[in-house]
Amino acid sequence: QVGLDILKQGGSAVDAAIATSAAMGLMEPMSCGIGGDLFAIVWDAKTQKLYGLNANGAAPLKATRALFAEKKLDEIPDRGPLSWSVPGCVDGWDALRQKFGTRTLKELLAPSIAYAEEGVPVPEVIAGYFRGADGSSDDDFRSVYCPGGKAPKLGELFKNPALAKTYQMIADGGRDAFYK
Repeated sequence: QVGLDILKQGGSAVDAAIATSAAMGLMEPMSCGIGGDLFAIVWDAKTQKLYGLNANGAAPLKATRALFAEKKLDEIPDRGPLSWSVPGCVDGWDALRQKFGTRTLKELLAPSIAYAEEGVPVPEVIAGYFRGADGSSDDDFRSVYCPGGKAPKLGELFKNPALAKTYQMIADGGRDAFYK
């Protein structure tokens, strides 16, 4: 619905996709979000060209061969901080918006900011995924995904004020605000 509303307001398909991606980061956080990557294939009817975007996260600047050798690692571990990349999603949103968009990040993120502050009802499948969060021992994770000590259940409103604040920071300052 978020994407459809952007289209109804005159936004481009890419504008709608960015707004929808932001909404999915709130409403289905286990599958997508600003902590991940973004890949896109866009057909530009004006130029009759197909464009591809790989906003895959880069390796952290300090994740050098020397660092891995110092830690006596022959390869990147499957888990933990040394397996992480710098998220590429927000950079991808900005690149797509600059090339094909007609709206500002402030306009595109506004619906998701409101939903994150006011809450969205949890659908059945997502409630099932949230149930897995009940067993987490990570206090920061639990503070976001288990408000009041319990994972949100089917139909309950899920709010994520931390994500609303982050989206607002991106809306106000663009991609550079996110990557600082």
